[in-house]
Amino acid sequence: MLFKKMKMNWKKNHDLKNRDMPVLDNGSSVIQGQEEQDDKKAGADQLKKGTGSVENSVKKDVFVCKKCGAEISKAETVANKYVCKECGYYFRIRTNNRIKMCADAGTFEPWFEDTEQTNPLDFPGYEEKLIQTQDKTKLKEGVTIGYARIDGEPVVLGVCDARFLMGSMGHVVGEKIACAVERATSMRLPVILFCCSGGARMQEGIISLMQMAKTSAALKKHSETGLLYIPVLTDPTTGGVTASFAMEGDIILAEPRAVVAFAGPRVIEQTIRQKLPNGFQRAEFLLEKGFVDAIVSRNSQREYLTTVLRLHQKGGAGRD
Repeated sequence: MLFKKMKMNWKKNHDLKNRDMPVLDNGSSVIQGQEEQDDKKAGADQLKKGTGSVENSVKKDVFVCKKCGAEISKAETVANKYVCKECGYYFRIRTNNRIKMCADAGTFEPWFEDTEQTNPLDFPGYEEKLIQTQDKTKLKEGVTIGYARIDGEPVVLGVCDARFLMGSMGHVVGEKIACAVERATSMRLPVILFCCSGGARMQEGIISLMQMAKTSAALKKHSETGLLYIPVLTDPTTGGVTASFAMEGDIILAEPRAVVAFAGPRVIEQTIRQKLPNGFQRAEFLLEKGFVDAIVSRNSQREYLTTVLRLHQKGGAGRD
């Protein structure tokens, strides 16, 4: 009955909402930051010159940095944790590569991969878009989460992937995260979640926004049992994800220069009629203002996480 009423309201106001809501083609309703737009423009200029690409480009065995245009061998890029050796630009990482970089080899066991995907608001073309994205990325949804070990320490490890509708949060993403956190609570395990998202998934409307409360409630119960939760903010972490599980950690980490925001800077400037400071919504700015506890490079992440896990595990929680 609730879904039926939501569908009727959505259909009634669909045209009006579409006129008013800033929408990304990837399914997110969050406007990207001005600096990210600048990066894209620079990448487009490099593409015209034949020196770069707007995407994390791979030409056979060569990565092309979208920021500086440098062409770097795949072997060098992988060895450097997908960071440009010339300018330090952080390439976005696929789920499997992130897991390989963080977890002990062969220990990751994905959970809830068969969670049913639906179209709760009967949004036109949504099922087709999901199928196309699944075929392209070989992922079932925007988050992969399950059991793993990091240097022998047991954890629940989750990774959001920007390739899947910009990591936007729909009901399956929310369900997988909430169920995994609940299982972590029952197993007395810490949770580490690599966040990357454009925000709420516009095709699911209010259903998407409900996932903010669902994931937050699960994390609250996890916290009340004295268990550790560490979100790692990667580029970009925006919208409803920032307003929920990305900012609810006991220790909040971020990658260098990651965009972390709720609304885009142009929206904020037009609302408050003030010019925002340089670097606004970058990880370094948030660290300075106390929203982030530490910025950790990819080369140091596994060691850093292991140290924090072992400090927290001294009481024996979560050990086999």
